[in-house]
Amino acid sequence: MQDSKEMREVYCESLVQMAATDPRIVVVEADLMNCIKTGPFKKAYPDRFFDVGVAEANMVGISAGLATCGKIPFCSSFGTFATRRCYDQIFISVAYSKQNVKIVGTDPGIAAEINGGTHMPFEDMGIMRGIPGMVCVEPTDSAMLRSLMPQIVDFNGPVYIRLFRKKTEKIFEDGASFDLFKAFTLRKGADVTIIASGIMVSRALDAAEQLKERGISAEVVNVYTWKPIDDETIAKSMRKTGAVVVAENHNVFNGLTSAVAEVAAKLCPVPIESVAVKDQFGEVGKMPYLSDRYGLNVSNIVDAAIKATKRKI
Repeated sequence: MQDSKEMREVYCESLVQMAATDPRIVVVEADLMNCIKTGPFKKAYPDRFFDVGVAEANMVGISAGLATCGKIPFCSSFGTFATRRCYDQIFISVAYSKQNVKIVGTDPGIAAEINGGTHMPFEDMGIMRGIPGMVCVEPTDSAMLRSLMPQIVDFNGPVYIRLFRKKTEKIFEDGASFDLFKAFTLRKGADVTIIASGIMVSRALDAAEQLKERGISAEVVNVYTWKPIDDETIAKSMRKTGAVVVAENHNVFNGLTSAVAEVAAKLCPVPIESVAVKDQFGEVGKMPYLSDRYGLNVSNIVDAAIKATKRKI
């Protein structure tokens, strides 16, 4: 079932609501107000809304400057431009300088669709994960986003939010609560753990149902904060099932698969299979085509789970 609201609408509603009691919250845009739908924030707080034009590096620099004045800036652009295009400004002006800036990158992975390869971030979480002190989070649906937004404001430090702009599959009930720094186990299982994030969560749940019909009990863990990753929850599930599949709408290198493999190497070595983009650039297409093109379908998760279970010692 699809969510009733687009993620970008919930993002803006949350900002407007929190800004009513927190004058530190400001919004900085790179001429994409219509794309991210932050118009209601501009209407409610015109003196706390800054459009810097198509200049993402400048957007980050201004946000860092506002943070030095005690503000909490939320700045956003398409995921490729919010990260890759202004990486040095994020690294030096925000993270190295320990500034409290929240960066939003939209249209993650294949969600960029017809904007094509130049706008398709398969590497955004990987490069942001490499910045010391940066929190990297991918909210799963609108209920989770509403729960995490106040925690993101309360966290004193840089945060990268990987945001699906439109309606997602509804996974959680409205009003559900989440811990920004904990993973969430959606389904208990005994034979294999499926770790998923973003659009891959609903696909992981569907895969678990298909695996059940084959006599394989799959545990589904939603890891929405990729850094710092919840070692404890992941290792606990790994020890129980003895095999893992990681499903991510991201490059297999430096993303969630890499983060989970780091946990396994440190705490619980187990067979790991990955359903992810295999070191490729993006291309133009709609999500069903792109899911086939990059092997991100339910069937791919099922095949990976069967393979992982066969590799168990």
